[in-house]
Order: sequence, then C-alpha cells, then structure tokens
Amino acid sequence: MAFRTILTVTGPNKGDDDLKLAADLCNEIGAHLAVLVVAVAAPPPVGEYAAVVSEAWLEERQADENLLKKRTAAVSAFLAGRVLSADVSSEYPEAGWADDTIGRRARYADITVTGPELLANEMLKSKAIEGALFSSGKPLLLIPEGSRPTLKPKRVLVAWDARLEASRSVRESLDMLPGADEVHLVMVDPVEDEYRHGAEPGADAAAYLARHGVNVTVDRLPSLDHSVADVLRRHAVDIAADLM
Repeated sequence: MAFRTILTVTGPNKGDDDLKLAADLCNEIGAHLAVLVVAVAAPPPVGEYAAVVSEAWLEERQADENLLKKRTAAVSAFLAGRVLSADVSSEYPEAGWADDTIGRRARYADITVTGPELLANEMLKSKAIEGALFSSGKPLLLIPEGSRPTLKPKRVLVAWDARLEASRSVRESLDMLPGADEVHLVMVDPVEDEYRHGAEPGADAAAYLARHGVNVTVDRLPSLDHSVADVLRRHAVDIAADLM
C-alpha cells in the first residue's frame, strides 16, 4: 500500500521539530500531511468537594483551550510556509479516551509518524502509540532522537516471530520493501516446529517476500540471555539499518 497521507500528532507546548520531520517525509514520497494537535483535558471534579474546585477546573480548562488554539494557529502558519499538501485539526479529549480520539483520526491516514518531541511526553506518547496501534488498524513509525527517518530505506530489519502481528507489519510494508537494497528477516531464538516457525525458520516468510521482489536475507540470532529488544537493536546497528 502506498503512503498517500501521513498523520503526525503534536501538543500545545511542542516545537516544530516533529513537524519538520513529518513534512520532510511527505516531500520525500509526495504525500499529504495531516497534523493533529492534542491537549489532554483533566477530568472534571467529582465528590463533595466538586463545587469548591470546579471554578479552578474551569479556569484550567479555559487556559488549556487557549493554548490549544494558539498551537493550532502556529501549526497552520508552519504548514503555510511549506510547499506541500497539508491540513491541521485539533482535539481536547480527556485522558480516558484520548487514544481512541487519536486512533479515529489515524484511520484516515496511511501511517502515523511520532517524532522525538512527542516521544518525550509520556502522556501524549502513550495515547498516540496506543491509538495508532489499537484503534486505527494502520502502521506506526516511531522516530527516535538523532535518527534520520526515511520512507525509502535502503537497509531494513524486519523482526519476525511468525505471529499475526509480524505478518501484518510485513504486509503493510510491501510498498517500500522492494525498493530496499537489503532486507534482513531477523528471528531471535526461533523454535523449529509446525506450530511456530516450521522446519526451517524464516524460509516461508522469505519466500513470500522474494515473490514480491524483495532482496531478503534470513538472520537467525541467539539471545544469549539478552532481551529480544536488545538483540534486535544491536543487530540493527550492526547492519546499519535505516528502518526496523
């Protein structure tokens, strides 16, 4: 599936670095950029003290809404200065359903991109990731600090455990994988049996990718008492992967 619309999420107190990363990705592939500005609202007061604190809560809510409007206007100004197709919208949900709010918006994009600024905000990070993964049915790209994101990677690490989630991830990536010079299908401590990886771990997945024109290599790695995440991170560095 080609990526025609990219969604990125930002907050009221964020800068434009994440927006620049998302805009550059859109320029790279000729995609539309959708920006969602989200402020997470504090829940309304309840209980016997509600009448006492409600005025303070209303003042806080008004301040949040003012910041949200200001940030939305700033994002609009940023987008107006870029040569790309783009739109901006805003939401002010409570924490209990902020992930659903983000997920609903992500359903109308091909991929959600979260940059380092958002990832540094624990509340927005968790809501954006949960919403994109569990409420949109679309892929999510996480951009760590200091990385150079691309949607035209030359070296890709595909973490494979033969489960439904891995299969879906591969399927969602088929637009970009054939264009890569190297795709490493990586398994950590794969189990050779009919219920998991089969008699030759990775062989079926590699054949599937090869039929789509992917230059794929199968890497079977031992964990050696390290976590799977650590093994994958080290291997990504070893092969100089652009994308994992």
